[in-house]
Amino acid sequence: MQDAGATFEPPPRKREWKRAWRALRNLIDDPERTDQVFEIVRALAGNSFERAYLRFTATPEGRELLAERPSLLATLSNREALSALPDGSFGRAYAAFMDAGALDAAGLAEAEQMADQTFSKEGPLDPDREFFGDRLRDMHDLWHVLTGYGRDEAGEAANLAFTLGQVWSLGIAFIVGAGAVIGPKEPTLHWQRYLLNAWRRGRHASLLTAAPYERLLPLPLDQVRRELGVRPPLEVHPGGILVGNRGEEPHEITGEPGTGWPMHRKDAA
Repeated sequence: MQDAGATFEPPPRKREWKRAWRALRNLIDDPERTDQVFEIVRALAGNSFERAYLRFTATPEGRELLAERPSLLATLSNREALSALPDGSFGRAYAAFMDAGALDAAGLAEAEQMADQTFSKEGPLDPDREFFGDRLRDMHDLWHVLTGYGRDEAGEAANLAFTLGQVWSLGIAFIVGAGAVIGPKEPTLHWQRYLLNAWRRGRHASLLTAAPYERLLPLPLDQVRRELGVRPPLEVHPGGILVGNRGEEPHEITGEPGTGWPMHRKDAA
């Protein structure tokens, strides 16, 4: 951890709109291109990362994490330990979510590295900021589980809207704005209101970047949501969680997508 008197602050990045537009078009053509999400965020970063970092370090929980430096990636990569946690626990739900999507915790780190290769080399971050940046990246799929938003395009857009409520980023706002316009085949106002409610949900939750996930993973998911101030899915979206991709007729479910929990179509008999 840096000395209390250290004044290092990386300069804000210059915003590269052409690069962001190009990456957005790539992402629209292929929503699986996670590296393009990192590309957009990086291209439009400005000083958003620094603001998020300073907010993190302003909390006792954030300072404790900086002092202890647990590896969230290592914890989330231990699928055997996560799968052995009790039914209904946060960690067990995360493992089921990742299994359902054939995902690996290291996948986000690999996608970020792909995006990094296209940017000119910058000076390295100091160890504290690097720790925070890695942890922020690795909690993305945990937030899917906390929110109940799936890995379909509607779920990814809603999770990013929730993220925007937690961490201001022009790049994420750019993606969410595009998703609000070209989302699932759904009455526009209903879909945009859905994303707005996801954003409000993130804004009203505790500061999730400073959450001690290593301690929370064994606990019941409902308890973790209460501790972190994340409102339950059906409280935020009474009609159910929207599931669908662009051009599809979306449907609403009243279960937890991708966690192995029961899922029910709202219109099911």
